[in-house]
Amino acid sequence: MKIFAASVLALGLSLAAISASQAMPVAPLDQAQAGSDNTIRVAGGCGPGWHRGPYGGCRPMFNCPPGWHSGPFGRRCFRNW
Repeated sequence: MKIFAASVLALGLSLAAISASQAMPVAPLDQAQAGSDNTIRVAGGCGPGWHRGPYGGCRPMFNCPPGWHSGPFGRRCFRNW
């Protein structure tokens, strides 16, 4: 009888905990949808003149003049041949 009472108590407490928790609360339906015109594009949080690299770090953007191209890893400008 003690095991039955303990299991009923555990089941009751677990059902009470499940009903009280909400992983994602329901939003009201009368809210306006947020459009894409409200978003502000940034350079991945790195700032002007920088971009995100392949591993998530901030790297400088090197813009080479006409007739030149960026080398490996974009750190130097090389003349086009």
